[in-house]
Amino acid sequence: MADKKLDIVPLSGWGMFTDPQPSVVAGPCSAESEEQVMETAKGLKELGINVFRAGIWKPRTHPGCFEGIGVPGLKWLQRVQKEYGLKVATEVASEKHVAECLKHGVDMVWIGARTTANPFLVQEIADALKGTDIPVLVKNPVNPDLELWIGALERLSRAGIRKLGVIHRGFSTFDKIKYRNDPHWDIALEMRSRYPELPFFTDPSHLGGSRDYILEISQRSLDLGFEGLMIESHCNPQVALSDSKQQLTPEQLKDLLHNQIVVRKSDSDSKEWRENIDQLRAKIDVIDESIIYSLGSRLKISRQIGEYKKNNNVAIVQAVRWDALMAKAIAIGNEYGLPEKFLTDVFNAIHEASVEAQNEIISGKSSEQ
Repeated sequence: MADKKLDIVPLSGWGMFTDPQPSVVAGPCSAESEEQVMETAKGLKELGINVFRAGIWKPRTHPGCFEGIGVPGLKWLQRVQKEYGLKVATEVASEKHVAECLKHGVDMVWIGARTTANPFLVQEIADALKGTDIPVLVKNPVNPDLELWIGALERLSRAGIRKLGVIHRGFSTFDKIKYRNDPHWDIALEMRSRYPELPFFTDPSHLGGSRDYILEISQRSLDLGFEGLMIESHCNPQVALSDSKQQLTPEQLKDLLHNQIVVRKSDSDSKEWRENIDQLRAKIDVIDESIIYSLGSRLKISRQIGEYKKNNNVAIVQAVRWDALMAKAIAIGNEYGLPEKFLTDVFNAIHEASVEAQNEIISGKSSEQ
């Protein structure tokens, strides 16, 4: 089933972000004290940030940890609005959170990864937001489940939320990687491909889990064409009550945004660029057509093999044959400089389609030869 187009107000219509890109939401992981909030907001205001974020309620794995200051922190955000003219944003995980945010005039809310994974909570939040014009950002769920992410967006869209965007913060993993979360850029790009109208932010603080990785993750996301960044910034990260290792001072954030990150243009007016890029893209189009033709031919042969297996009562999956095929593909791919993971992903997808086609033949669900 084709994805339904979402009725989205472009980021430029939110009244929160100004050029040049990237659009940045910044502020501490948690609102810890009025002094900390105001000092951080002052530093961010001076470097040109328009939207200030701070966690008011913090979902913690274990009880007894700092779980956020709660409602009193919303009054501190009101001070940030009044004294520095910044828009303010925080995370919501329940109907009660939404009600308090609306009561205190919060400008934007986001739904965290753990909440996105719970359709009941997302629906509760969507119902609470119905009839409002407040922007809502949705983080990807903790597990790499694209449909769950999309489902959360659909629930909010059905509630009439039109200022809707997403935040890529990576996915939980048991694998040993350098980042806190697995980027799974392929899932983020698939979301982008399905809903190009959605404003797309990346959260390099949570994705990397360390300030050391914020630059490389931010640069990667901007190179992929994502519009915004949500970066945690604290006036004194060393004493932060949560996620101290992944927060930047306002001064460090200024250096990152003004001196380190390279914002690339989406296009160029250069005649040479246009001629060369059009020629190269035309070549890719020809290759893509050839790939599609070859895949179609291969699937047709797979169906023929399915007929032979059916007539001879042979199992669909032949593990030895598949292992040999993969080994050969990887060996040939190495000669062309193709990464093993790329080849494995491609051939696994091809194999899955072939198995499904043969299963339809053997089960009698298809009459295709």
